Amino acid sequence: MDAVDATMEKLRAQCLSRGASGIQGLAKFFRRLDRDGSRSLDAGELQRGLAELGLALDTAEAEGVCRRWDRDGSGTLDLEEFLRALRPPMSQAREAVITAAFAKLDRSGDGVVMVDDLRGVYGGRAHPKVRSGQWTEEEVLRRFLDNFDSSEKDGQVTLAEFQDYYSGVSASVDTDEEFVAMMTSAWRL
Repeated sequence: MDAVDATMEKLRAQCLSRGASGIQGLAKFFRRLDRDGSRSLDAGELQRGLAELGLALDTAEAEGVCRRWDRDGSGTLDLEEFLRALRPPMSQAREAVITAAFAKLDRSGDGVVMVDDLRGVYGGRAHPKVRSGQWTEEEVLRRFLDNFDSSEKDGQVTLAEFQDYYSGVSASVDTDEEFVAMMTSAWRL
C-alpha cells in the first residue's frame, strides 16, 4: 500500500466513524467548498476543508491525494472521482442489489430519480404527517428523496448519489448475505 492509499484508508476510517452518512456528509461539504463549480479542489482547499471537519491531513498527504485524482494536470483533484474512491469497497453482490433498488425507483429509466419516479413505488399517504394534514404527499416524497440526494437538494438522485448513501450503510453490515437480505426486504426486490 502506497502513501496515498494509506491516506485514503485514514480518511475513510475517519468518515465511517461518523456513521452511515459520513462520506455523504463529506460530499456535501466539498460541494459547498467548490465555489467556482469546477468540481475540483487544490491541495490547500482540501486540507483546509478537511481540517474544518476535524479530519487531519498534513500538507504532503493532501498534495498526494490531489495528484492521484488530478485528471487534467491542473493540480486539483476531481471531487467525484475522489469521493468514489473514498467509499468503502463493496462486493459485486452489494453493488448489484444497490443498482437493482435504484432501477426500481428510476421508473423513467433515465438514470435520475425524481419525485415523479417515486409515485407508485413509494407511497406517502400513510405517513403520519400526511394523515395529520401537516404535509402533503408531495412533501413526503421529496423528503424521502432528499435522504439520498448528496449534493444541494436539487430533487434529483443519481446512481452515484444512491451508491454514496448505501456505501455508508454497507460498511456497518458484516456480511453480503445480511446486506442483500436487508436491501431486498427494504426495497421489495
